[in-house]
Amino acid sequence: MADRDAASHRRKALRRGHVSEYLAAAFLMLKGYRIVALRYRTRLGEIDIIARKGDLAVFVEVKSRREAATAVDAVSASAQVRIRNASDLWLARQRDHARLSQRYDIVAIVPGRWPLHLRNAF
Repeated sequence: MADRDAASHRRKALRRGHVSEYLAAAFLMLKGYRIVALRYRTRLGEIDIIARKGDLAVFVEVKSRREAATAVDAVSASAQVRIRNASDLWLARQRDHARLSQRYDIVAIVPGRWPLHLRNAF
């Protein structure tokens, strides 16, 4: 029974995470960003959202928590390293990589509030 409860909890958390990523992507599109990848996975790590605005590539970590501060704090140093490593692979595969600048953002999803977009978060 405990295994079933744990599996159910994981499924709900995964679903909540996917919904949060879609909300964050929609929010970024409203702000003029073009979403080029959702849940971009490499052998070095995963990036929740990759967005572009002109020659700027933005690598976004999405966190959903009850409070914005805890969402931001949930992006650990090791997660930041994984995201940077994965972004290096993505950038290397882009034809225009030489002219792209890059930025690492966090979008905090808090129930009942507009998403909080922190630019240059790490």
